[in-house]
Amino acid sequence: MGINDMSKSELSAMKKQWDDEYNKFKSQKLALNMARGKPSPEQLDLSMDMLDVLSSKSDLVSESGDDCRNYGLLDGIPEAKKIFSEMIGVSEENIMICGNASLNVMYDLVATGFINGINGNTPWHKLEKVKFLCPVPGYDRHFAICESFGIEMINIPMLESGPDMDMIEKLVSEDESIKGIWCVPQYSNPTGHVYSDETVRRFAALKPKADDFRIIWDNAYCIHHLTDSPKKLLNIFDECTKQGNQDMVYILGSTSKITFSGAGVAVLGASKKNIDQLTKIMGVRIIGYDKINQLRHAKYFGDYNGLLKHMEKHKAIIRPKFQAVLDILEKEIAPLAAGSWTKPEGGYFISFDSISGCAKRIVQLCKEAGVTLTGAGAAFPYGIDPEDKNIRIAPTYPTVEELKTAMEVFCLAVKIASAEKILN
Repeated sequence: MGINDMSKSELSAMKKQWDDEYNKFKSQKLALNMARGKPSPEQLDLSMDMLDVLSSKSDLVSESGDDCRNYGLLDGIPEAKKIFSEMIGVSEENIMICGNASLNVMYDLVATGFINGINGNTPWHKLEKVKFLCPVPGYDRHFAICESFGIEMINIPMLESGPDMDMIEKLVSEDESIKGIWCVPQYSNPTGHVYSDETVRRFAALKPKADDFRIIWDNAYCIHHLTDSPKKLLNIFDECTKQGNQDMVYILGSTSKITFSGAGVAVLGASKKNIDQLTKIMGVRIIGYDKINQLRHAKYFGDYNGLLKHMEKHKAIIRPKFQAVLDILEKEIAPLAAGSWTKPEGGYFISFDSISGCAKRIVQLCKEAGVTLTGAGAAFPYGIDPEDKNIRIAPTYPTVEELKTAMEVFCLAVKIASAEKILN
């Protein structure tokens, strides 16, 4: 029987039972954390051998002949370009290998718009208003970048096929102050949706009023598959090039969740015009990124197939965790119709929607029982979920057993918060 179908007396009796079960967990003084999409220690251990691939002075010379201990090669070593250009779907001429975090590169892209202007356009700091489109629910750190620059954010609903393209096409064609959109196209954070071919083609064919409008294509999970036959994402750079819009997109990727989150490699793919501008600006800010780390990654994987084989090991660790979460939700919440959730085929998150008005209370109940979740509303600009219903579940860091316990607490919190909402 669904929770909305129960009489008040039935629901009150069930709530008392749920409260008793919840209090038993509360007395255990748990300390379980599902707040962020962090690789588990077991995943980090997969890459330990990478620390041993450079053992002599001769190992530190790139195939270009450059000594990676010294200055030079601002845009990255050729070995790394070969591997990661395949990963993000651009040619080696259209890629830069950067530092350890793509978030840092994305911040720099927005800062370039503000300080320098994009390819000869007016710097954004001289404009009265700058706006970005933000598919929701989305990635909180994207929104934090906008907020730090005072950029006005506009919510764009996420569909299973990707962001609402009708809305995007209309807005960008009418409003010159809209300068960008954030996209996580493969296994979107947090829904896990993969943009359809039609969505990618419509992005590539956009006709924005602003010449300096940019799609920030944060393809963070492009090879983070959970199935043996993953959905293929259409190549945005190829589609933009067909439309003569190759300057409109920046493509990001990294090894943050592939090797070491604190010592990965970030990559940026873009048109030659964009790469030339960004290289010139970065050349003022930095002498060069960590080429020894780039070389370490390149030698360890050997080629793109080596990178894909490594991801199979991650899949073996992560897939049972996602299945554990989905199984518990199906068992505990589905019969009550007290929420809905995505069933991603890759990435790092499951997006849960409660009954409207319950998300903050669910997160609070979990916290009081020792289970830390991402804050309710985090997946929306300014931390405001208009319906207070979305919660991002991050299954990767805890063990399967810890995850099962955390999800038992979570499901009780959903039941209790839903009952409170209905009874009140």
